[in-house]
Amino acid sequence: MVTKARSITESDIVLFAAFSGDWHQLHTNIEFAKTGPFGERIAHGFLVLSVSSGLMPLEEMAVLAFYGMDDVRFLTPTKIGDTIHVEMEVLEKKEKNEKSGVVSFKSSIKNQKEEDVAVFTMLMALHKK
Repeated sequence: MVTKARSITESDIVLFAAFSGDWHQLHTNIEFAKTGPFGERIAHGFLVLSVSSGLMPLEEMAVLAFYGMDDVRFLTPTKIGDTIHVEMEVLEKKEKNEKSGVVSFKSSIKNQKEEDVAVFTMLMALHKK
């Protein structure tokens, strides 16, 4: 499954810094970031994960709860103006009880160049159909 896409804006980064309290200069200071490893400001990893969760079609999945994430790795920085989407594939389904189960998804957040920004296994508790 491939989700819709969304661009990351400067406002996203500033608002996330304010909300989370993470004002690290790599995200918020233009001059500092110019001298850093990426040459410019980058989005917070947790911002990228948060935006990706909003792109997922959870209403279509009969979601009970977000169950967790395993093996999260950030592979490519997300910069202001990058457009991300998520590609998901079912890895495993485990029954919890007669009404619900946990589904594991191999998930990859990709940018507009189809580069993997982050990869992880997402676990969702779902109603059985």
